[in-house]
Amino acid sequence: IQDERGQKVITTGPYGYVRHPMYAGAILYFAGTALVLGSWWGLALVLVFIILLAIRTFIEEKTLRTGLRGYDDYAARVRYKLIPMVW
Repeated sequence: IQDERGQKVITTGPYGYVRHPMYAGAILYFAGTALVLGSWWGLALVLVFIILLAIRTFIEEKTLRTGLRGYDDYAARVRYKLIPMVW
């Protein structure tokens, strides 16, 4: 987080529904690719990827809450991290 660059919390578009929409998109992309290719190994890797992303979002959330002004309010308004109505 670079305060001197004027970074701020984005609350519009997909960020109004989930806090990490790019990660959600990556999960859909990798899962879709594995399904299209019919790869069970690919789906297994998607599960590993989801676990790693869950860990990363936990760490990232802690950093954003302490270093980015307004993130706590944003997190209170946008409850879901990756999947609307789920998590």
